[in-house]
Amino acid sequence: MSTVQLPEGRYGRSTDGRADRRLRIIGAVLGAGLLALVGYFAYYYVGGNKISAEIITYDLSDTSVKVHLEVRKDADASGYCTIRSQAESGAEVGRADFRFDQDSTRIDKVVTLRTTAPGTTAELLGCHAD
Repeated sequence: MSTVQLPEGRYGRSTDGRADRRLRIIGAVLGAGLLALVGYFAYYYVGGNKISAEIITYDLSDTSVKVHLEVRKDADASGYCTIRSQAESGAEVGRADFRFDQDSTRIDKVVTLRTTAPGTTAELLGCHAD
């Protein structure tokens, strides 16, 4: 049996140390840039949202939905929250934006969403600051 000789430089580690070092530096710079970008978007998403809300309760009728909404916001922020109602079939029967311009940081308010047919839900689609 004969021993097989592998061609030099074809398999295994490269003997060019400068190319390896350059690739490691480029990889580290790109990794740090990606990490900074993810951090920026995370800060913008968490810190940039100045108004948020949640539905506490809702009361259904044939032509409207009364929604008890609790809004939390910065004292100087103003904005609006979008609420919608759907029928039993899933069709949207009402949607409206409700503005919150008060100076307080917590607002409890009952708003009335008019519907075109009897609604079965009240859903908070989101809040947006001006």
